[in-house]
Amino acid sequence: MRVANVGGRLHLMTAGHEGVDVEQVSGGRFGSDPTAIYERWDEFVAWASSADLPRGSELAKEDLEAPVPFPKQTFALGLNFKDHAAETGMDLPEELQVFTKWSSSFCGPIAEVPLVEGDLIDWEVELVVVIGAGGRDISEADAWDHVAGLTMGQDISARRRQGRGTRQFSIAKSFRNYSPMGPVVVTPDEMNNRDDIRLGCSVNGESRQDGRTGEMIFPIPKAIADLSSIVELYPGDLIWTGTPAGVGQGRKPRQFLNDGDVLESWIEGIGTMRQAFRS
Repeated sequence: MRVANVGGRLHLMTAGHEGVDVEQVSGGRFGSDPTAIYERWDEFVAWASSADLPRGSELAKEDLEAPVPFPKQTFALGLNFKDHAAETGMDLPEELQVFTKWSSSFCGPIAEVPLVEGDLIDWEVELVVVIGAGGRDISEADAWDHVAGLTMGQDISARRRQGRGTRQFSIAKSFRNYSPMGPVVVTPDEMNNRDDIRLGCSVNGESRQDGRTGEMIFPIPKAIADLSSIVELYPGDLIWTGTPAGVGQGRKPRQFLNDGDVLESWIEGIGTMRQAFRS
């Protein structure tokens, strides 16, 4: 199953790029809020799997907004791929490295992004987990049962700001449109292998990242277990799960985004995104 945010309203994808407005086709049983649906996720999935839905309307990717625009909590994992840790010259972390991204930086899969701080703006394609059933002290064995779906994000990073003072990770990754997401949220059962998903990105048509989530240091079940041992997870929470090697900061020589560049990202089973950068 796939869901999307179209103009701030929850849509259920019925085929290809077609979708129906959930509030309308459910007769008001479910509301239009793309974030609130995760409070009733199991009920919604049961309804969607048996509902006699009409043919959907064709949706352009430009019409899509961030699929989960206002999560209660957002967790972002740093250095969660072995090859990415190696390219930065840092040791493998022994525990989760966590920061956040504020929702004012969220945008849909097609966006124009301002280059806010000179020539050190970097790309980081990531698989993003959407929590369905929340809780504390979730075991690794049960963790996937707490996942509603998966989407894609670009953790665009202002490296100059990121390295300042006490290392400003969260604020450096939360400028306007620095957290594009989408195009849809996909339930894990649609993946060929939910534990090993291919993802990557290109700049101006040249490949920059191409990795697999099976290379994570802290796989999704481990990350959920570790986070929930400290905090309570809530329905609709997001976990940005880290990026594979190939970021601009790790290249030799280093490469960053410039005015006019086009960043295209993809994750198998989820789709593609595109951002254009402007000074």
